[in-house]
Amino acid sequence: MKRPLLACLILLAACQSDGPTLAQEWVLQAKGARPVTLDLREPGRAAGQAPCNRWFATVEGTLPAFRLSGIGATRMACPDLAAETAFLATLSRVTRAQVQEGMLVLEGPGGEMLQFLPKTP
Repeated sequence: MKRPLLACLILLAACQSDGPTLAQEWVLQAKGARPVTLDLREPGRAAGQAPCNRWFATVEGTLPAFRLSGIGATRMACPDLAAETAFLATLSRVTRAQVQEGMLVLEGPGGEMLQFLPKTP
């Protein structure tokens, strides 16, 4: 009886990861005046800072499937509205997410990709 329990404990230990978890705040790897963020700490929800406004969405799918629906944002004007529109449009087309070498990679059709690093305090 002890052997099956021991085998289960070994398997559980092997599945644990010391790498970043998806459920944290991420920063987009792109040049811009203001950091663009993606916060996945609340289950089923995504939010963050776009180039101008705060944004929010519902997370759907079981990894690696990943989709954001109901994307919305506040409506403040700024010089980076074109970049914000492009960012939110790309988010709306994302279909896959994975953490690779500590980086969150969101992918969409046609090779679209957004890469995020964990936000540091």
